[in-house]
Amino acid sequence: MQTVKMVVTGPFSAGKTQFIQSVSEIDVVATERKISTASERSVKDATTVAMDFGRITVDEDLVLYLFGTPGQKRFDFMWEILSEGMLGFIVMVDSTRPETFREARSILETFRAYAPTPYVVAANKQDMKDAWELEDVRHALRLDSKTKLLPCVATNKTQVKKVLLELLYSILAEMDSSK
Repeated sequence: MQTVKMVVTGPFSAGKTQFIQSVSEIDVVATERKISTASERSVKDATTVAMDFGRITVDEDLVLYLFGTPGQKRFDFMWEILSEGMLGFIVMVDSTRPETFREARSILETFRAYAPTPYVVAANKQDMKDAWELEDVRHALRLDSKTKLLPCVATNKTQVKKVLLELLYSILAEMDSSK
């Protein structure tokens, strides 16, 4: 059986934990703690402090292990640890919060420096009326046309699976080309 480690990263409150919870066949191992600062509490009540972990069986030969990173900068020491052994990563971006786009770009560059693996960018919350259009997100994140930027709603299992499959196809294509 082949196992594939994927990392789901992105800024605080981008939807990483929800993304993993939507598809995991096991109860997600989550390390969430109550938020202490008022500005962060205005967005949500808890934050990931170490990681989220989920698993999805694609078929009898392939299992995906999903590791969600903390989004807050003060926990970024976990990023490098979680990136070890990853075969690809997903950068989650909250399409309704353009103030987080610069941070998302920085996280993307950080993970590319950890390992030259395939990645995709998931523009989350595309179902909300104030979500940015994909091409506007692409421009704001300075993504070239070859970078896969995918619409996403982290609570929608079908859309989450599409994002995971796109990353998996990129990983498999890279494995084939290195043979």
